[in-house]
Amino acid sequence: MRQILFTTAAAISLLLSAGANARDLVLYDASEDVGAALSSAFQAAHPDIKVQVVSGSTGPITERAIAEMGNPQADVVYLVNNVALEQLKNAGVFEPYAAQSTVIRDDFRDPDNFYTRYFATTMCMVVNRDRLADKKLPMPTTWEDLIKPVYKNEISMPSPMQSGTGSTILSTFVDAFGWPFVENLHENVYQYSDGGSGGAQLAGTGEVTIGLSYDTTCYATQSAGRPVDVVFGRITPNTSEGGGLVAGAQHPEEAKLFLDWMAGEDAAKILGGLVGATAVPGHGLVNLDEVTIWAMRRPVEIEAFRKEWAGKFVTN
Repeated sequence: MRQILFTTAAAISLLLSAGANARDLVLYDASEDVGAALSSAFQAAHPDIKVQVVSGSTGPITERAIAEMGNPQADVVYLVNNVALEQLKNAGVFEPYAAQSTVIRDDFRDPDNFYTRYFATTMCMVVNRDRLADKKLPMPTTWEDLIKPVYKNEISMPSPMQSGTGSTILSTFVDAFGWPFVENLHENVYQYSDGGSGGAQLAGTGEVTIGLSYDTTCYATQSAGRPVDVVFGRITPNTSEGGGLVAGAQHPEEAKLFLDWMAGEDAAKILGGLVGATAVPGHGLVNLDEVTIWAMRRPVEIEAFRKEWAGKFVTN
C-alpha cells in the first residue's frame, strides 16, 4: 500500500513538474506564409518551446492586440507593416526590448527599441526591352521620366483602390512630387490592374513598355525569361514589416528568445528567400545600399488617400 501511495505521489509530482517546465510562445503575425517559415524554423531550433501562431491581415491583428491590452494573449506581434508598428507602439501594446545581439541595420530598429523591422518591400519598374526598341523609346531611369509624353499609354501599374502596392507607389509620389505629378502620370497609364503584379505582367508580355510593381514580382518576371530590365527610380517607394515584445506578455522569456533569433543570421537566411530586401546585409534580392528608401514626410491615411485619388481620376 505504501508503495502504491508513493508511486501515485511521484506521478503527480512529475506531472506538476512537467507543467511548470512547459514553455510556450504565442505569436501574432500578419503574413501567414512568411510567418509559417519563420515559426517552423524557430520551433526546430528550440524543440522545448511550443509555438502557437495566430495569423490574419494587418488591420485585424493590430486591432486585436490593442483590444487585448488589459489581458494580452500574444507574446510577440510581428510581420505587420510600419504604419501598424507605430500604431502598436503609440497605443502601448509594445514594451522596449533590444535583442542580445543583432545583425540588423541600425535604420531598421526603432530608436526607442519598441520594435524592429525585418524586411522591406521595394517598388520598381519592369521595362520591356523589345517594345522599347520597337517604339524607339528612351530607357527610363527615374520615376520622373514616366510623365514624359513619349510614354503615353505605355505604362501599367496597380490600382490604389485594390492594391496595397498601388497605394504605396502613388502615395509616395504625392509625398515626394505632389498631386500634379500623379495627374501627369495618369495621362500615360494604359491600364490599372487589380493586383500588385499586374503591371509587371503586362510589361513582361510586351503589352506595355513599363510595368510598375514590387521587387519579388519584378525579379520573377525577369527570371521567367522575359526580355525585361528591372529599374529602380531615383527614390524607392516601400513598405517594411517587423514586430516587437508585447507589454505584459505571458511568456516574456520565450518571446525575448524569439526576438533574439529574429535579429540573427538564421532568420535573415529564411527571409532572404521569401522577400525582396531584408534588413540584414547580404540577404534578399535587393541591396538596400544601392537604392534610396523613401521615408514618408507626411503621414498618410490610406483610405483617405484612396478616396481622394478616386475623386480625381477615372481609371481605364
